[in-house]
Amino acid sequence: MILYKGIDGNLRWNTTGETVFKSRNITSGSRGIYIDFDDTMYIADMDVVWKLLPNRTMVTVVAGTLNSTGPNSTQLSYPQDVYVDRYGNIYVTDYYNNRVQKFINNSAVGITIAGNGTSGTGLHQLYNPTFFAFDSTNTYFYVVDYGNNRVLKFPSNSTSGGNGTLVAGVNNSSNQNTSFDQPSGIALSPSLIDNLFITLYGEHSVIRWTSNTFSGIFVAGISDVPGSNSTLLRNPRGIRIDHNLNIFVADAGNHRIQMFCAGSQTGITVADSNNRRIQRFLKI
Repeated sequence: MILYKGIDGNLRWNTTGETVFKSRNITSGSRGIYIDFDDTMYIADMDVVWKLLPNRTMVTVVAGTLNSTGPNSTQLSYPQDVYVDRYGNIYVTDYYNNRVQKFINNSAVGITIAGNGTSGTGLHQLYNPTFFAFDSTNTYFYVVDYGNNRVLKFPSNSTSGGNGTLVAGVNNSSNQNTSFDQPSGIALSPSLIDNLFITLYGEHSVIRWTSNTFSGIFVAGISDVPGSNSTLLRNPRGIRIDHNLNIFVADAGNHRIQMFCAGSQTGITVADSNNRRIQRFLKI
């Protein structure tokens, strides 16, 4: 599902969906998407990143090699998220290759800017990275290190093997407010500095975390309580925040998008979708 911003900065949607892309893989399907200023869509899908033009009639591969997963600089292995900066550079979380790749505008060769391609617990390593979030100036980014149950921060000009900074998640802690169980999605608040919102796939909840602290506050769902009513989530993945701090969560286990108004822990279902496809809900 695609959510658009209204002129007041709030996300709005129509109630009728339009299928604009369908994954080749009927099992796992697509993951992260990014939409740039002219409505061009970038989609992380299996072994490549697709670029879908605004007219939705032409789709091309802009990162990775079609039908060829691998660790080479021109390959990806189950990419999870994608971001495009104002210069057209493409950034991808490369899940099974344990790295974040940068493809400079129109280049098919990726440069590793986080992780070193080998899974591990060091600050220079990643273990199955999922989603990431960039600050408003593209100076740095936060990446969810799913396999290590943590979030690391890297400069956008980082290089392979460089150390990240641990900003969220504490290993071997029994405190649910300091440790994670399968973090997945991440979003930066557009109005609060260094406030992270992180979906916890294994805990069925969303936690709000301030960078440089080591505890968070649950803001949606109930930790370790899966469910389908308006106060519960089941295996949440993607997340977006608008300027009024309304939270939009891809509630994967319940096949729906939930909106939590600022300060509320009662969700409103704003969209459902069939499996393995992306739908566009036009602004009104």
